[in-house]
Amino acid sequence: MPSGKIIKLILYEVLQFAALSVPIFIIMERFASLIHDVKGQDHTAYWLVVAASIAYVTSVTLLVWTPVKYVILKKRRLSQENRQWRPTALAYLILCTLPCFAILMASSKVQVDHGHEYDHFTELPASLVIFSLICVDIIERIRPSRLMGRCDSINPDLDTSGPVLTHLEPVTTVSSQVPPDEGDNGSTQDKPVDAPASNGNPSGRWQGTRSHTAAYLYSSTSRPRTYSGPLGFLWRRDLRSEVFVDTFMFWLDTVEMVRVAGEPSVFYSAWVFPVYVLAFLSTLRMIITPNNPLLSFTGVALHDFPFFIIRVALIAVFGFVTPLFYPLKNILISLTYIYFTFMTKLKIFGPQSMF
Repeated sequence: MPSGKIIKLILYEVLQFAALSVPIFIIMERFASLIHDVKGQDHTAYWLVVAASIAYVTSVTLLVWTPVKYVILKKRRLSQENRQWRPTALAYLILCTLPCFAILMASSKVQVDHGHEYDHFTELPASLVIFSLICVDIIERIRPSRLMGRCDSINPDLDTSGPVLTHLEPVTTVSSQVPPDEGDNGSTQDKPVDAPASNGNPSGRWQGTRSHTAAYLYSSTSRPRTYSGPLGFLWRRDLRSEVFVDTFMFWLDTVEMVRVAGEPSVFYSAWVFPVYVLAFLSTLRMIITPNNPLLSFTGVALHDFPFFIIRVALIAVFGFVTPLFYPLKNILISLTYIYFTFMTKLKIFGPQSMF
């Protein structure tokens, strides 16, 4: 009987392969139906597109996807040493997300050139393509953890075997306890021992260098607080379920952008091309691991700032095809990143400033 690790590995690989192939098959079938209508009910054109989709999925599976997965699973030590990016995510974006967006843009171009509006793929970009991408991202994030039993940590780099430091008390240095003018024989020079106390210090003690910083560090999320009362079940949490929530929230802005591309006024115009291009650039953030510090910069450079520009342009041209909430969110995140990352390093915003 196969072990639990083998079953989990097979389950993850089957789900990822389904997320790779299903969006391509469905979108290509819709594109084939579109070509069938444009060509005047030509069944040959329909089956040629369907056959091309089958040939594409078969070829990329045998020539790219399977070798990449084999190398990643075989070289476990190499994958553990390089946790800054995810090769599986890169392969998925190139083999699935990019072709799907390209087919959607080609569909818009074909219908505009022929002057007919047959299908604007309303639900497929967000409900199928991005949802499949989210599933692959969740699998990559949750892969190090177990599917059964308790989960102490999602991050494989985090070692929770030892105690977790949560609070640092002020530490008095040695110089605060030993008078600086005290000689080798213990006598005090020039200063009386029974000097009156100052600032609340006991007499005979000298105030030396002392660290007054009491640093409160965040406890690791792998050691959550528990409550043993009758409502203790409300305090229960599991990091594996939180991965699902975090991942869907991470991609929610991209989902909205792809949804805007499905609006008929946008889809049958030239604006559909920059929208899908910027949406694909946003998906490149998936390549970087969640604990990589580079994710903050890429989030602003590839997502928030470009999305703010394109959304302002779309609102100016088509009206409120997207809620005003999203461009406000994009510009606020961009400005706060620039301020806290770069401007606070300037002298005027240093620790000695009035703020």
